[in-house]
Amino acid sequence: MTGYPLDRLYEEVAFLSYYLHWDYKTVMGLEHFERERWCREVSQINKKLNGDENEKDFFGV
Repeated sequence: MTGYPLDRLYEEVAFLSYYLHWDYKTVMGLEHFERERWCREVSQINKKLNGDENEKDFFGV
């Protein structure tokens, strides 16, 4: 079984900590799917605020 890519985990933790001011323990306490969902939601908000709604978000699949 392959684990979750460590670089991606760091990106998600940094992203949520920066934008939502959540501490490391809180972010790491989230399940993978929930952490990824929060990243997508925050990214969507940023796109709307920047007028880039048609651009692919950083965490888009």
